Amino acid sequence: MAATLIPKTNIGVLSMSRLVMGCDNKDTLADAAPVWDAWIETGSNAFDTAFVYGGGKHEAVLGEWISARDIANSVIVIAKGAHTPHCTPEAIGKQLTISLERLRLPHVPIYVMHRDNPDVPVGEFVEAVNQEVSAGRIGMWGGSNWSLERFAAARAYAAARGLKGPDILNNNLSLAVMEKPVWPGCMTSNTPAMLAYLRTNNVVHLSWSSQARGYFLPEDLRNRLPEDTAPETCFGSPGNAERRHRAETLAKRRGVSAHNIATAWVLAQSFPSFALVGPRTIAEIHSTLPAFSVSLTQGDVAWLNLESQDLREY
Repeated sequence: MAATLIPKTNIGVLSMSRLVMGCDNKDTLADAAPVWDAWIETGSNAFDTAFVYGGGKHEAVLGEWISARDIANSVIVIAKGAHTPHCTPEAIGKQLTISLERLRLPHVPIYVMHRDNPDVPVGEFVEAVNQEVSAGRIGMWGGSNWSLERFAAARAYAAARGLKGPDILNNNLSLAVMEKPVWPGCMTSNTPAMLAYLRTNNVVHLSWSSQARGYFLPEDLRNRLPEDTAPETCFGSPGNAERRHRAETLAKRRGVSAHNIATAWVLAQSFPSFALVGPRTIAEIHSTLPAFSVSLTQGDVAWLNLESQDLREY
């Protein structure tokens, strides 16, 4: 397999692969190693984990694998912490200490607050994260499931005080608009206001559930998840049904799957857009890669997202 199947893009001082491996579904090194080894072989170098995944087990498995492969200096680990109900400034440093021990790393290139807490002044979070930046324990940072208003306020607070503001927004962003939060406190970036903000400010966006939990897969494959978080439960709507129809139409023209078109849509945004995916098998990695064979124009992107009614306009 070619080593450059998944391209990389520079964000800050990092060169990060456009697809990011979600590390929330492997309980043992024996289960994880074959899939993560195959992921590295695609040219990808990015892995997403969190303090709460598997009660800490999943961070530890990732750390064990990185140590066993001796690749700490060549992978980009995105670590998340401060999830509700522990979304406080005080929790950031305490949890990060534990996460770094589990990961067997002295620092992480990217740190993301897993949730926001609007009851806390945004500046207190900016100050707490900057303590970790100054200590050399994190590089870039961002927020997951943050509103446009709070994210913009955090950037403004940091800019006014010469601090490092959030560079990355880690909300859901998928061709299918999230109609029901997959988990409590989750937010979508697929709104006109948020998309305009991301474009205008060239914000780096890392999308979780970038493939809408399989919403664009054939019907027999997309009904495998529990009903409360299933694709139709969280993404089902007339608008999304039309988006899926358009993705299927374009997929036939391009010789790929609608699932690939949906992934390509995330990657084709006019701001730096990265897609977090969660393949559980090597076969699922391979079924995702054809997204990179699809070149979508901004007209294609707008048409798929129902911002235009006629693909031929472009």
